[in-house]
Amino acid sequence: MTMGDARIRVLVVDDDLAVRQALSRTLEKIGYDVVVAEDGQEGLDRLRQGGIHIVLADLKMPKLSGNELLKAAKAIAPDVEVIVITGHGTVEDAVEAMKEGAYDFITKPFKRVQLEKTIRKAAEKQALVLENRVLQARVDELQGAGQIIGTSPAILRTLELVNQVAPSTATVLIQGESGTGKELIANAVHHGSPRRARPFIKVNCAALPETLLESELFGYERGAFTGAVARREGRFELADGGTLFMDEIGDLSLATQAKLLRVLQEGEFERLGGTRTLKVDVRLVAATHADLATLVREKGFREDLFYRLNVITIQIPPLRERREDIPLLAQHFLGRYAVKNAKTITGFTDEALDLLQSYAWPGNVRELENVIERAVVLTRGSMISPADLPETLAGADQAARHLVISVGTPLEEVEDRLIEETLRYARGDKTLAAKLLGIATRTIYRRMKGEPQPPGAG
Repeated sequence: MTMGDARIRVLVVDDDLAVRQALSRTLEKIGYDVVVAEDGQEGLDRLRQGGIHIVLADLKMPKLSGNELLKAAKAIAPDVEVIVITGHGTVEDAVEAMKEGAYDFITKPFKRVQLEKTIRKAAEKQALVLENRVLQARVDELQGAGQIIGTSPAILRTLELVNQVAPSTATVLIQGESGTGKELIANAVHHGSPRRARPFIKVNCAALPETLLESELFGYERGAFTGAVARREGRFELADGGTLFMDEIGDLSLATQAKLLRVLQEGEFERLGGTRTLKVDVRLVAATHADLATLVREKGFREDLFYRLNVITIQIPPLRERREDIPLLAQHFLGRYAVKNAKTITGFTDEALDLLQSYAWPGNVRELENVIERAVVLTRGSMISPADLPETLAGADQAARHLVISVGTPLEEVEDRLIEETLRYARGDKTLAAKLLGIATRTIYRRMKGEPQPPGAG
């Protein structure tokens, strides 16, 4: 049996030669790699060499008992699954071993069906652990490179545009649904610019009432209004030489829009209650989930300010258009909240990942983060399963199995994404995927890089 590109390797530890030979023959016929050890100490020495995925160990052995080997294994190779072998009269010992971390136990004389089933379940768990480790490694790689997490074509196009515009001085308008990560994109623009060593100042225009927002942006002089007991610098002054990020700019009042337009055009303003004109050098990055063009037509947003802001527009794709990124994002949030809640959780079951990738995510990445945090808090296992996820996800399993393609996506990319999504839906069955798509199986093999077409495919 394989795990990714490697075969599952089982270490059989038993002081009875006949038992070792019988177990080895049975497991090798099933398709496992098998190595043997004749006592607990030899088994521990072999385990230290690495490359072992499952340990099958007798409880009663000289030099080092099965329980002692189990405790040592959990210390030096915690991901290895240990299955203990016991006689009918010592089942209590096996139960005690499971409390110490054993995956399962089998009793002598064991039946082949029982052995195969137990080993297969342990191997499937090992495969999930490896898959989640690969996901975490990819997450770490992306974070280490200072990138936004994601490798889908949709997010890569967005990041390519960010890399192009960041070094410039142009005003940037970021558009996208709530929860898509507009602030992360703004931060990436700032840190990719020559202003990266200068301040990155943020303000949420929707979170402040109009009177307070104006004072936050432009500052005020002492006595400008009741409670203004001292002069205060505004966000524009604080961002001088750097970048000011104005989130939800569509919520600005028309009066504040006029003052903002002056700053963008002239680079100058006055504090509230002040008469001295101040000059600043600030790059503005604005964001909104609203359609500013529609607001302009409805007279809710100044047309001249819109054109001033709309020099470079970055459109962030919603999560439903970048489903390939969901496993990476989920693993990222899992790692964060597992540490925060002092829990040891290695990853997700296949069924849980299927549910996460099938859901439409109207709240986008922010909703996914909340769902993963909830799952981490509620789970009692070492992996997130469907039982740990909200019922809304399970109910949306089939309803959300659709693919959203942005206008302008190259046809070749559309075809590749459709094939990939159909293969995922068919759980890798290329014949079924081809039937669903109405194409020949050989076409799928031809379009998949690195997979040779089998003789007679199609």
